[in-house]
Amino acid sequence: MSTLDKTSTGIGKKPALLVVDASVGFTDPNCALGGNFDSEVGVIKKLADRFRELGLPIFFTTVAYDRPEQASVFRTKLPALDLLEKGSELVEIDPRLEPRPDEAVVVKYWPSAFFGTGLKEQMEALGVDTVFVTGFTTSGCVRASGVDSLSSNFKTIVVEDGCGDRDPPAHKANLYDLNQKYADVIASSEALKLLDLVTA
Repeated sequence: MSTLDKTSTGIGKKPALLVVDASVGFTDPNCALGGNFDSEVGVIKKLADRFRELGLPIFFTTVAYDRPEQASVFRTKLPALDLLEKGSELVEIDPRLEPRPDEAVVVKYWPSAFFGTGLKEQMEALGVDTVFVTGFTTSGCVRASGVDSLSSNFKTIVVEDGCGDRDPPAHKANLYDLNQKYADVIASSEALKLLDLVTA
């Protein structure tokens, strides 16, 4: 079966960086939810530094529960999510990526950064037209956020080496699927070159 024709949507005039669930619970390999994502964290930091230099918005997300009814079906499916209790160190953004005071940290309960969070409206209020997606994990919350970014009518760019997954085959398969239908999947080196166009 042949694949559908596709084109790149490129970059708009006002990109934002979305850092999905780069919290300690996902970046600490000793946590049941975590993995060894030092390389990916380094890529995200490099991108964040460039976004800050350009004065472009950055949004972080974290999963943090304080009531048992929050995302109860999701948590039944993945009991390890119960580790992500509000107030726990595990829900804090990895200190290597510490958000600045003017950078939003969006609390979410489900996979997508956009579902039930008001993130779409926050981005629209800033005139955002393009979302660079990074974070953890590729087959879960990154994929869901990438699809919902497109569904929110943003040009969507997934930075392949700025995303990580505990399951390498799932990482590869989901990046392939995102690139086929929902986003431009590119390396961070290419992403940084695209950002140069914003200042051109």
